[in-house]
Amino acid sequence: MEPAELRDAVKDFRSRLGDARGFLDLEGKEAELVGLREKASAPDLWNDQNNARAVTSRLAAHEGTIKLVTDLEASIEDVDVLLELALDEGDVDSLAEVETELNALMSELSVLERESLFFGEYDDNAAILSINAGAGGVDAQDWAEMLLRMYTRYLERSSLSFEVDDYQEGEEAGIKSVTLTITGDHAYGTFESERGTHRLVRISPFDSAARRHTAFAGVDVIPQVEIAEIEIEPEDLRIDTYRASGAGGQHINKTDSAVRITHEPTGIVVSCQAERSQMQNKARAMQLLAARLAEKARQDQAAEVAAIRGEQHEAGWGRQIRSYVLQPYQMVKDLRSDHEVGNIQGVLDGDIDGFIDAYLQWRRAELYEA
Repeated sequence: MEPAELRDAVKDFRSRLGDARGFLDLEGKEAELVGLREKASAPDLWNDQNNARAVTSRLAAHEGTIKLVTDLEASIEDVDVLLELALDEGDVDSLAEVETELNALMSELSVLERESLFFGEYDDNAAILSINAGAGGVDAQDWAEMLLRMYTRYLERSSLSFEVDDYQEGEEAGIKSVTLTITGDHAYGTFESERGTHRLVRISPFDSAARRHTAFAGVDVIPQVEIAEIEIEPEDLRIDTYRASGAGGQHINKTDSAVRITHEPTGIVVSCQAERSQMQNKARAMQLLAARLAEKARQDQAAEVAAIRGEQHEAGWGRQIRSYVLQPYQMVKDLRSDHEVGNIQGVLDGDIDGFIDAYLQWRRAELYEA
């Protein structure tokens, strides 16, 4: 880089780092650290192991983020001083060193900027992801299974973990529905981008005339919450047991103890067949129900606010968000962020990072432009 370009790069770095600091709410994290450190040092912390893990994990995450920001702030000051000395002395070697240091810092800043995209209230929660075949008959059921494969391939290459809670095969091919629970860093924040209707256009392998068909599948993603946070009356529940079925692969156990719970006041139905005992399946199904009731409460509140404001929005997860076109051309396009990819096979093989990142940036832009 030329000297003027190096100065501009340092200025741009400072600006981007300042933006990231604001989005990450470092002051809020520093204030929260006081309480977290008190909890972490409590002698009875590990009496509740789940709470202890949550406290220590959040403490480590906040400390790591704050350290990264402060280290970057100190490093860019050092680089700026070195740059001015190199310019004063006309030291070409030192200018080359400045450029090398800047490139390394830019890589670290990119990691921090991505972290700053996860600002949602539930972004750190586990995610409950459901795929349901929509319009399109057997093509839709096949498409639902293709989406399941896309997500599991992505997950198997990531640091996230998942379990299959429920799996319903299609009559001829594919699946009617599947529910996964995804855990790990920013699980819900990562998969929130997938909520909505996914549209596939292709030459149908089930059409003897080889005509082009359009199929739809709905993807619902909600954050997992603690059961204690949601009031569930036992008399409101209808609990049925049945034999687990379907080709869930290594992530599902085929047992005689699957559980289906219907919450009669809302009509919400959840199922679990992944565990080895009826008691475990019931406990897991109750977690799924709590998450869906919490999501319904959030949607009801949002609808009430929209009604007061006189705003009209399409309903929740049912709107079309992404198109996957295999014929007459090949393209995957997200209709919110406008991110598009021509390598559709790569996307279907789980390469969806670009869509996730584009959605997170779109989400932040929508929030701060509102």
